[in-house]
Amino acid sequence: MASDLETHLGYWLRFVSNHVSHAFSLKLQARDVTVAEWVVLRDLFDGDGVPPSLLADQLGMTRGAISKLADRLVAKELVERTASTEDRRQQTLALTAAGRKLVPALSALADRNDAEFFGHLKPAERAALEKTLKDIVRRHGLKTIPTR
Repeated sequence: MASDLETHLGYWLRFVSNHVSHAFSLKLQARDVTVAEWVVLRDLFDGDGVPPSLLADQLGMTRGAISKLADRLVAKELVERTASTEDRRQQTLALTAAGRKLVPALSALADRNDAEFFGHLKPAERAALEKTLKDIVRRHGLKTIPTR
């Protein structure tokens, strides 16, 4: 006999995650930003400039993925690349003024999305859920930032 899908916590986790992620993706899409681009923009928001290799390490992405994301964000004029004066092969990525202005608006969308899906939880329930999820991440050594 095979167990039913609904008996697995992973099924329910994926069910909720897919809906939360899709709703957020649609909100970002209205601002011409993907979830992966949002993750990069938000990470760059706290700094003055980051080498692409460090950004890749911080986000658990490949350097190739960061390069493609940076290309798209540069084309959208949300990120700028600056070459090192000592070694032109070394670059730094930083938000443009438009990118810096956009991040708080996108963050508000993320907050709204969270409120839509989790706002009904009592503070203790939300804290317990967050603690449980973080414990799973820690126990399994999960590092890759979700970007889809």
